Amino acid sequence: MDIKGWKPQLVLLHSNDVHSRLEEAARISSCVADKRRLYGESRVLYVDIGDHLDRMRQETEGTGGSVNIALLSEAGCEAAIPGNNEGLTFTKDELARLYGREARFPVLCCNMLDAETGELPEWLLPSTVIVKNGLRIALIGATAAYPAFYELLGWTVNDPTEAVREQVALLRDAADAVILLSHLGLPTDRRLAENIPGIDIILGGHTHHLLEEPELVGDTLLCGAGKFGERLGRVELAIEEATGRLLKRGSLLPLASWPMGDGAESLLREHGEAARRELSRPVAKLSRALPLDEERESPLANLLAAGVKEWTGADIGIVNAGQLLGSLPVGEISEGLLHSLCPSPINPCRMKLRGSLIREALEQSLLPEFIGKELRGFGFRGTILGTLAVDGLRIEWDPQREPGRKIIAIEYQGAELDDGLDYSVGTLDMFTFGAGYLPLKEGTDIQYFLPEFIRQVLAVELNKPHALESCFIPRYGMSKTPVE
Repeated sequence: MDIKGWKPQLVLLHSNDVHSRLEEAARISSCVADKRRLYGESRVLYVDIGDHLDRMRQETEGTGGSVNIALLSEAGCEAAIPGNNEGLTFTKDELARLYGREARFPVLCCNMLDAETGELPEWLLPSTVIVKNGLRIALIGATAAYPAFYELLGWTVNDPTEAVREQVALLRDAADAVILLSHLGLPTDRRLAENIPGIDIILGGHTHHLLEEPELVGDTLLCGAGKFGERLGRVELAIEEATGRLLKRGSLLPLASWPMGDGAESLLREHGEAARRELSRPVAKLSRALPLDEERESPLANLLAAGVKEWTGADIGIVNAGQLLGSLPVGEISEGLLHSLCPSPINPCRMKLRGSLIREALEQSLLPEFIGKELRGFGFRGTILGTLAVDGLRIEWDPQREPGRKIIAIEYQGAELDDGLDYSVGTLDMFTFGAGYLPLKEGTDIQYFLPEFIRQVLAVELNKPHALESCFIPRYGMSKTPVE
């Protein structure tokens, strides 16, 4: 589709998966402004493909996401879609505030319906048509489906294929270019390109794929700008005069050397101060420090395990110590301090789990290769997996025994854990995705608890005197295996 020497009628700029790297968002604003000065307002279109917001960042948490929307608006974003970090970590009311009242751009998604009405909310459109320099650009939005999670938040989000197909059919004849803004991931983008004719370009995100050169699947150009605002995607478009066909080509713009835009930098300072004020509120006061150790049992991790067990109504609590990034000191504990030590947007869940799988996971958690395993994604914002902290169990183990057989006994309610029975276990949603300790993925009858994050669970436990005492009681004990 490329002809040497053709000049673009439109420069389409796209970002995705910024994940609240707000300084990079400010650089994006500067870069977009530069391209508009170079080509003119009518020849530049900037869109965002979702997961711009991430509640691990204190400015995002403390402003309820307003800083991200302000930065997108400052950059002159002309359309955006909600990714799973927006849709699954903010409530319906919060999204209505961010997208319905604060955003100065249309928000698109064709497969995200209000579960109560079966319709799109007022602030959400399935698609829009933007005219730039004489080109009619049809934009369609779609986001990744996590039905079990979205249902708990009042949404119906299903496979996007038919919804996208319907929008393409409605828009194809009225547009010079049909572009899908896809927070679906590269494998799904390829499948849609193969199965839905009439899509000219898919601007992708979700799987953080970095396409230095766009992929061509049939007649559809697939693009992806990686993650964290490190690059800005660029697509050039023009209509060939002789044939009327759409010409398109894509590339990436590295952003590391770009300065932050003055307006964006000012917004960062303003919202940073507001976030610090908001997060300075106390959540607890400790008379005794709560140490954390990612590699072995520690009181703070025990407290989190106990909290998850209580929150989910389970009989056993199991969490990984790597969710926590440091110890809690004596004195007042603010929301900001708790957020900095437990930043992951992870939700508790309850499952039925066979005793043999509990035993296998606990055996793994005694091994350095699991404790020190680096983990990315799945909502996890720590560094390493860490050992497993438990509540409701007492474990005797011998460090001298061979891997996989270090545990001598697991006591549950005064008796040995039965490998053949199912137990009610409170744990973390990320394990159900196959992250970290794989035996925990095999649970059944899973119930997720949204919208609360585990740091909110921990805040509740910090105000329970009994819990603060009992978290110091060891769950693990080292023993020597008797010589036969």
